[in-house]
Amino acid sequence: MNFKTSLQKFIEIFNRSNLSISKFANLINKDRRTVTSWIDNLTDVEPNDEVKNKICEIFRYPDFIWDEDCIGEDFVKSITQIPQKEVRIIDEDYIGRLKYIMELEKNRRFVIQAQFPGPMYRDTAVQKIYRTKTSKEIEDLKQDRIDQMLKYDYDTTEWYSIKSVLSFCFASIGNFYSKEEKIRILELMYELFNNNYNKKLFLFDSFSRKIYGMETTYISINVKQKILFFKSPIESVFIEIRNKNLVERMHKYYSSPIEAPSHVNFLESVKIIKILQEALKYNNDIKQTYEIINRTTDYGELFYHNLSIDLQKEVSEPKSGQRRNWNIEIKIKKLIWIIKNKY
Repeated sequence: MNFKTSLQKFIEIFNRSNLSISKFANLINKDRRTVTSWIDNLTDVEPNDEVKNKICEIFRYPDFIWDEDCIGEDFVKSITQIPQKEVRIIDEDYIGRLKYIMELEKNRRFVIQAQFPGPMYRDTAVQKIYRTKTSKEIEDLKQDRIDQMLKYDYDTTEWYSIKSVLSFCFASIGNFYSKEEKIRILELMYELFNNNYNKKLFLFDSFSRKIYGMETTYISINVKQKILFFKSPIESVFIEIRNKNLVERMHKYYSSPIEAPSHVNFLESVKIIKILQEALKYNNDIKQTYEIINRTTDYGELFYHNLSIDLQKEVSEPKSGQRRNWNIEIKIKKLIWIIKNKY
C-alpha cells in the first residue's frame, strides 16, 4: 500500500497500535462509530487536523507523516523508526557510567540482567574481580551504590534467566566464584528479597519462546521518566532511548503476566534461591537440585527446559500438575483476543 491518503495512514496506525477500536477511539477523543467508519472505509470524510495532531501526540509521531509527499516506505519508516533525537550515546569512563546509572536508578529500578548475579551482589561478596586498576573514587562510588540498593525501602525489580542462574551455580567453565562466594551471594539475595515487597526477583525461561534460547544485555527501564538504557557490546558505551512508546512497550513486556516470557513469580523465585543455596552448601549437583525444585515448587518444567537433552534423560519429567499453568495462560490469551476483536 502506498499510504497516499490520510485514511490509509490512519488505518495503518490503528492496526499497528494493537488496541481495540473502543480504546483507540477513547485515546483520540472520538466516538467508536466514527472510528469504525474510518477503519472499515465506510466514509470518504478524512480525520481532521485535531485527530491527526492527537495521534502524533499520543504515539510520538512526527507531524509530517500526514504530508502528501510522505507516502509508501517514507511513511512506514516515519512511524516505525526511533527519531534520532530520542537516541543518545553515553560514552564515558567507568566513573561517568557509574554516576549515570546511579542517577537514573536513584529511587527505583526495573532491570533485565544479562548475567547472574547482578554487579551489586557480586561486588558485595567478591572483591577485586577486574584486572584493570581501580581508585578510591571508584570504590567509594561502588560502595554508595551498594548502600543505596541494600536499603529496605529501595524499590527494585530484577529479571534473570534461569539459564544464567544455573550456570552461576553449576557451570564448570567461565565461572570465577568459589563455592563459599556463591553461597554468600545467594544468601545475600535471599535476605534482601525475602518478605520485602519493595524488591521483586523474577526468574524467566529463556527457552520458552525460542528453542535455542534468548540472550539479553543489561537493560534498565525507568518507565516514570520514559527512559531506558542498555549496555552495548563496547564496554564503555551505553545506549539511551527516550521514546515513550518503546519504553512503555518494553516495560509492559516484562511486567504483564500475559506478555512476559514464562517465569517464576517473585515469591517463588526467592524460595528457589534458597533451594540453590542449600544445594551448594550440601554439594548437590544440578540433577539433584532440579529434582528438589520439581518436587517442592510448581516450576520444575521451566528448569527442565534449561537442562541439556542428555541431562533431561537422567531426571524425572516435570510433575504433571504444572502443565495446567500453560493451559490457563493460553485461555487468558484467547479471552483477551476475543475481547479486543469484539469491542
